[in-house]
Amino acid sequence: MFAISEVGHSLFHLLFPQVCTGCGGDLPFTETTLCLRCLDSLPDTRFEFHPDNPVEKKFWGRLPLSGATASYYFTSESLIQHLMHEFKYRGNKELGRQLGRMMGNHIQSSGRFDVDALLPLPLFLSRQKKRGFNQAEILCQGIAEILKIPIMTSAIARTHSTDSQTNKGRIERWKNMEGNFIILDNELISGKHLLLVDDVITTGATLEACGAEMLKGRDVRLSIATLCFAAR
Repeated sequence: MFAISEVGHSLFHLLFPQVCTGCGGDLPFTETTLCLRCLDSLPDTRFEFHPDNPVEKKFWGRLPLSGATASYYFTSESLIQHLMHEFKYRGNKELGRQLGRMMGNHIQSSGRFDVDALLPLPLFLSRQKKRGFNQAEILCQGIAEILKIPIMTSAIARTHSTDSQTNKGRIERWKNMEGNFIILDNELISGKHLLLVDDVITTGATLEACGAEMLKGRDVRLSIATLCFAAR
């Protein structure tokens, strides 16, 4: 049975060759989306093993978190930037789920995140409609495959759209995000340890605004995980 299955995979690969999203090279049928060489070249932060990592430090004195991490360092003109562009702007959702599974493996291996549910950072509806998906939700789908926990997509909403945060400093970003989130279902989050997920963290202002709203829930504990950490 195994031999027949392997022959079938080989024939499918011959007729419909797959390429690595990272380097464009031939992708063996035993690998999905990214080749091993690209996977090995991604700049792991290993923040998940250290409670005083740079992501957690961003929130010291700002949010009472149980933990925070980011899986990879983000730099311009890098492989991880290319992958994020393919995922967010070219709509490669399977790549996004693969990146989420990689996040999930990092989180699981640390043993530090005893979370009950995943909370994708919400987009404003008009922006999500324009893009066609919420990138944080796609990442959560991959993470959920590894951690075997539910995704909460109806617990919190974004109340209005905001200007681009790209060229703003931390204080400007925080003011831009003030009052931008609202809890929709207090009972759903009550007593839960939630993992708030996004694709990249820079100043942390957006995650802080969302997290502060979530912590208004009864007996809620909060941790944060992002795919990338962009040092500023």
